[in-house]
Amino acid sequence: MPGQANQPLPEGFQLAEYRILRVLASGGFSFVYLAHDRNEMPVAIKEYLPAALALRVNGAAVPAVAESDLAAFRFGMKCFFEEGRALAGFTHVNVVRVLNFFRANDTAYMVMRYERGRTLQQHIQARQGPLREDWVRQTFAQLLNGLREVHSCKLLHLDIKPANIYVRNDGAPVLIDFGAARQTLGAAAGGFPPMYTPGYASPEHYHGRERLGPWSDIYSVGACLYATLVAKAPQPADQRAKHDRVVPASKACSGKFSRQLLETVDWCLQLDHMQRPQSVFTLQKALLEDRSPETRTAGPILGRLKGALKRLTGQ
Repeated sequence: MPGQANQPLPEGFQLAEYRILRVLASGGFSFVYLAHDRNEMPVAIKEYLPAALALRVNGAAVPAVAESDLAAFRFGMKCFFEEGRALAGFTHVNVVRVLNFFRANDTAYMVMRYERGRTLQQHIQARQGPLREDWVRQTFAQLLNGLREVHSCKLLHLDIKPANIYVRNDGAPVLIDFGAARQTLGAAAGGFPPMYTPGYASPEHYHGRERLGPWSDIYSVGACLYATLVAKAPQPADQRAKHDRVVPASKACSGKFSRQLLETVDWCLQLDHMQRPQSVFTLQKALLEDRSPETRTAGPILGRLKGALKRLTGQ
């Protein structure tokens, strides 16, 4: 197992038809680069490079993988490539747009549309004063449009957190950085480090992968809602299972937001997956139950979302 941190591809590196400009993000599973295509249009490129299995140093483009880790590395790369293929089929405004995916340097790459804005995490950290409830409901209801599309194709995100929700400059939220390939690799490769984010991962992420389902992503959405309202992530689910110290949103934010919204957040954060909303559609309907005076005058976006839900159900 590599004992050093991986080095990214250098600035100016020519990767197929793309020129690397700089690193946008890095983690234990991948690097994400800002790059230009042959038309000088910006794109984001995600590189499969799990630090527990591969090591790139000394300016080498091809990472070194020990013979004992080669099978796990290749399996993870296959999952990553298949995830890119699946996401390339989406053209939903609230799901990251995958433009291309290819193999090079003995690994794999996913090319995505470069979005301008900031993550929900940055939005939470930068905010001054209380959030408007109508903004919270609108943002998450729109986000769930994208997640519903993902689930309708029998896919799960499995790494929903504020850092993976991008809010464009026009206010539209986008789901980015899917974690399904990481989850699959983590389950298959013994001794592989955790592939989830404490506080946002459901209990099923820790134990009982056979129970992973739409309700697992819904737990993560609830944790993001909780973090948005309370300004901190809930206690990690594995710790909650032993001694639950999470202050319910209905108590932590009592009087600041409508009781119905706070109870919806608490509903999503139930430890028993059967006690949560079982579908994105169910959660979306709850978010659009605008019982507070503020959300009843929120404007056209909630109305359009509710109209779309009625058309889907034929009501």
